[in-house]
Amino acid sequence: MTAPTRTGRGTGTGLKDPSLRRSLALFRAFRHEQDDPEGCYSLLARDAADQVEAYDGPVKGRVVVDIGGGGGYFTDEFRRRGAHGYLFEPDVRELGDKPPGSAVVADGYLLPLADGVADVCFSSNVLEHVTDPQTFLSEMVRVTRPGGLIYVSFTNWLSPWGGHEWAPWHYFGAERARARYRRRTGRPAKHTLGENLFAVHIGPTLRQVRARDDVTVVSARSRYWPFLAQAVAKAPGLREFATWNLLLILRRCP
Repeated sequence: MTAPTRTGRGTGTGLKDPSLRRSLALFRAFRHEQDDPEGCYSLLARDAADQVEAYDGPVKGRVVVDIGGGGGYFTDEFRRRGAHGYLFEPDVRELGDKPPGSAVVADGYLLPLADGVADVCFSSNVLEHVTDPQTFLSEMVRVTRPGGLIYVSFTNWLSPWGGHEWAPWHYFGAERARARYRRRTGRPAKHTLGENLFAVHIGPTLRQVRARDDVTVVSARSRYWPFLAQAVAKAPGLREFATWNLLLILRRCP
């Protein structure tokens, strides 16, 4: 998810993760993404930063690399918390009118960074938009220091939100869903399957990540689920539908 940069509304959500109250707050924000992007993305950024700090401690004084962060909501939130936040976004159109001063137009497959420079490497809802997720993940690992944290979240294809703006009609076929979206809105859909949206699944992704020898999996859980967030991601088959959005917390091996 990406949005234009705006000034945030403080640090932390004050919402327990996971909890029904938190999930409902995020769901309400998503419903108003188009008419109140500031409210939606400010809340999502604070929530994500809360998650990073829950797994890795305060980000103050640390280098946080945000890959594919669009207009910079996440980068801005990390910087508000005292981090040295840097945004790398491949699509200049996604940067909006006021991107962070640290923003760099760069491809996530080939980041203009030396090995091991990041304390935290962060990617929110980008993996389903790249043609080669494993190369993308490898680049995140490369730029993270030994012992550093890697935060990867993606919307899995078979989740109710897998088709993005034309969900849940993607269950009946991508082209049919896109055509329906155009009929109902009068404008073409932003995403096209096979061009800027790809069918990424939880099971294969987990197997590929666990087979790597350069990271350990700290957590694999639903990002938004209000309870049993890790348990739902462990159930083969069910997790492809019920997880909604998979959050991977990885630790770079020494």
